[in-house]
Amino acid sequence: MELYEKNGNILYILNVLKKYSDEDHMLSVAEIKRKIQEIYNVEIDPRTIRRNINLLKYKLNYDISTREENGCGYFINRDPDTDFEPGEIRAIIDTFSYANYIVPSIAKEIINKCKNMQNIYENEKLKNYKIYSNDTKTDNMEVIKNIEDISEAIYNSNKIEFEYWKYGINKKLEKVIVSSPKISPYAIVYDKQQFYLIGIKEGNTEFFHYRLDRIKNLKERNEKISIKKSERQIKDFAQSSVEVFGGKKEKVEAICSNFLLDTIFDQFGRNITIIKNNNETFRLIVDTSTRGFKMWAMRNINCVEVIKPNSLRQEMKEIIKEAEKRYE
Repeated sequence: MELYEKNGNILYILNVLKKYSDEDHMLSVAEIKRKIQEIYNVEIDPRTIRRNINLLKYKLNYDISTREENGCGYFINRDPDTDFEPGEIRAIIDTFSYANYIVPSIAKEIINKCKNMQNIYENEKLKNYKIYSNDTKTDNMEVIKNIEDISEAIYNSNKIEFEYWKYGINKKLEKVIVSSPKISPYAIVYDKQQFYLIGIKEGNTEFFHYRLDRIKNLKERNEKISIKKSERQIKDFAQSSVEVFGGKKEKVEAICSNFLLDTIFDQFGRNITIIKNNNETFRLIVDTSTRGFKMWAMRNINCVEVIKPNSLRQEMKEIIKEAEKRYE
């Protein structure tokens, strides 16, 4: 046992420096010795501590500030190439806390892993961390595994199969398996707090979207993807999809209220044309999926007037007429 303890000396010292030191909390050799005794129940000679710190610093390239350099004590600096800044850790924690695509228990595990990458002083600032969100998280435990398995299938150029469910009403709201498709996968995209698979369903040639949180029992098949798609084709489809509806891109023109401008950049990106119409509106020109644009325009019906293509404008008129009848 003594041999194991001696071999572990350098790890004890490294862990103590990572967890209990920073520029505002430097440790003396005596404090390092005491921490190791408290945590690991191991006695280390001060000379051994100094020798191992030199080994970490000069042989293993850890950025450790020493008493000889700063006049106070020892602390380990954050490695900009491998260690996250506190703000980056907080951003990751917030992302997983509020993301709809991940179940609460897995989100909690990931958050704890993030906290373990910080020292105790940074974690103290998260002591009263609270989550304020709607109860909209998925209960599908397989989402993270789906990301891994789809990525593996894409790397192997193999097709996949899975069960795909949606909500249905059969006396009560319940999940219903609506299909078990065989898919050629090409990419995973993220939109509005959800991950989507871009793939081609067996027997088709056009892309489809599938939400990863509605995919269960995914299996990679020993069957190669036969339809080749270029990176440009995949990128064009992903960028032209609105409201996660695909389809052939068309030039769409619409008159929009000025206060939609930020929303439009969030929705369509910056590869769009904006022309001032008057003090209250502007003309939007964008190449996109008309089906998706229709859904977006309907959601903002009081602020958007579709001008072109005429077929989409007429479709919007019919939808509005039918809606008006229901409210008579």
